[in-house]
Amino acid sequence: MWISKKEIRELSEGIQKTLEGQEFDPRDDKEGPWSILKNDIYTLINLEREQREIAVEEKEKLSEYLADISHQLKTPISSIQLMAELMTDAPENKKKEFLFSIKKEARHMEWLTATLLKMARLDSMSISFHKDKVEVSYLLDRALGSVEIMLDIRNQTVTLSQDMQLVCDRKWTTEALINILKNASECSEESREIIVDCGENPIYQWISVTNKGKGLKKQQLAGLFCRFENTNKENGYGIGLPLALSIMRAQNGEIEVQSDGISETTFIMKFYK
Repeated sequence: MWISKKEIRELSEGIQKTLEGQEFDPRDDKEGPWSILKNDIYTLINLEREQREIAVEEKEKLSEYLADISHQLKTPISSIQLMAELMTDAPENKKKEFLFSIKKEARHMEWLTATLLKMARLDSMSISFHKDKVEVSYLLDRALGSVEIMLDIRNQTVTLSQDMQLVCDRKWTTEALINILKNASECSEESREIIVDCGENPIYQWISVTNKGKGLKKQQLAGLFCRFENTNKENGYGIGLPLALSIMRAQNGEIEVQSDGISETTFIMKFYK
């Protein structure tokens, strides 16, 4: 096999162009070791380009999350600063009220930051999921530990219609279920029952959470999983459901929402087989 200096120079110059971000396709329709080498180089060029694009996307996502965190922390920080100033000359009973409010805002800030960082890790695929068999009752018991105070205040109960084994990541599925249960509690009327059910079909296994409330209109469903879109809840942040969806999609799942638009809404967590 004989290769001219011109061919070597052209290939070298082409590789240099790719390092500068330019397009270069060294492939040809010939046979032989030289053509195989050029095809292999083209494959490496594409891999390098894809990695570069992924790195740019991850950097942009990180910038977006940092901007979100900064923007969403402005209000609670301002509230804390104002209450701290008012505490200086406030009577003792008012100081206790301000201190309670400051602690509440601090907890919200901690939760907000932790949730956004979890979403950033999920979107960048830097979390490893460990799927195994687990009962729905186990997941529900773990999730209820995080929402029982909210349920007690509202005098709400959660009922599991039936139990079964799922194949999923225990830790992260519990996290998703917590956020769906929080949403169900916030959207339910006081002293009402939240029903959790489960089942499977040839395509997927599922957990459903049904609450009785005002129901959701079609226009409300559209922005339900957009970050900070649905901010009329008690915590005012609107990122619990987007986090739940990110968790489900990261383990090859999905969340479907069904509502009669009047009084009942059901969130269905789908675990595809």
